[in-house]
Amino acid sequence: MSPEGEGNRSAERERWIAEHLDRTTREWLAEDARWFLHQSLSTPCLNVLAGCQGSYLEDLEGRRYLDFHGNNVHHSGFGNPEVIEAIARQMRVLSFCPRRYTNLPAIRLARKLAEIAPGRLNKVLLAPGGTSAVGIALKLARIATGRFKTISLWDSFHGASLDAISVGGEEIFRRRMEPLLPGTLHVSPPDPAGCPFRCGGACTCACAEHVEYVMRREGDVGAVIVETVRATSLIPPPRYLEILREACDRHGALLIFDEIPHALGRTGRMFTCENFGVVPDMLLIGKALGGGIFPLAALVAREDLDVAGDVALGHYTHEKNPVACAAALAAIEYIERNRLAEKAREMGEYTLGRLREMQSRLPVIRAVRGLGLLLGVELASAAAAERVLYRALERGLSFKVTMGTVLTLTPPLTISRAEMDEALAILEEALG
Repeated sequence: MSPEGEGNRSAERERWIAEHLDRTTREWLAEDARWFLHQSLSTPCLNVLAGCQGSYLEDLEGRRYLDFHGNNVHHSGFGNPEVIEAIARQMRVLSFCPRRYTNLPAIRLARKLAEIAPGRLNKVLLAPGGTSAVGIALKLARIATGRFKTISLWDSFHGASLDAISVGGEEIFRRRMEPLLPGTLHVSPPDPAGCPFRCGGACTCACAEHVEYVMRREGDVGAVIVETVRATSLIPPPRYLEILREACDRHGALLIFDEIPHALGRTGRMFTCENFGVVPDMLLIGKALGGGIFPLAALVAREDLDVAGDVALGHYTHEKNPVACAAALAAIEYIERNRLAEKAREMGEYTLGRLREMQSRLPVIRAVRGLGLLLGVELASAAAAERVLYRALERGLSFKVTMGTVLTLTPPLTISRAEMDEALAILEEALG
């Protein structure tokens, strides 16, 4: 099992398809499998969607699913009318911006990101996806420090391109891909359940101290890149990120936070690092930035890192796509105006309480954790997690299984209390 998601080949999956999908849907799935290259976590696919709106997905047969997966793009809800209107308005005026030109939506988006980002993060570079933003950050770190070595975490995910999997730590993406980038050093993640330093209940943040040990031994590390919070709902100890910040400052390395899956409100603050009071040198955001419609990501960096004017860090065709930028501006403004970060914090606390009450009654639940509306329910086994997933789908709830045993719950931040109660009732029934 990959930390990033459940497998797409299993007897339980095939049983679900055979029992719940009609002939027409299965024929379309066969066509999909015929024309797309097969890959783990994707093709062959599970079902065929026909629509999405608000908190729901709808398949070809008209079944609706509360979507607690969404690939984390749906912070502002599926089919948000304000985002769609901004897109349509922009498409009628300026649908594309060739290189060498800029446009007002791109300038306004960069200014907005600089205004809302924490600390001195006030310089922006846009990219057509999160993986591309990771690559830009790695290149900028090399130029700014004159060093090519990085430290990142095993089991981390930073995207699927060759540079991103080099700093990433998931075996399913790295397998048979060597040689990877040189100098990409890896250390253990802050995982209480599998801590190699045997911290146990009395966490000493030895895993964070080990980062500084590696930096001291290597002597020329240019950057430390970590997910502020693991998208699998693994939340670091309070001091972990502070120790990384202090170590980078002592050794002249840059600290890069990857918040691509959860920035813009999911964890109860606009940016996840604000929950910990630590500001990185570069911040990576994406997924929800495009309003659940357009692929768009951004690197937000300190102004003094604007040192690469003579090289091409990104130079992507759609770097300043005016339609994508209009979608992003509308999504950010919607999140701010409707106080979705605050709502995520409040709804997350409510949901966490409900899940912990379930845990007290259901032995299959080993642990419950969360920050805002990034929630995880860890079960006793991978087999149990897979059974619960397909039982929940039968009842109209979709979510992701990560690390084999964790039900990762990431609903849209627009979700209502009634929808949350409906989802929790389905989950409890599936667990039972």
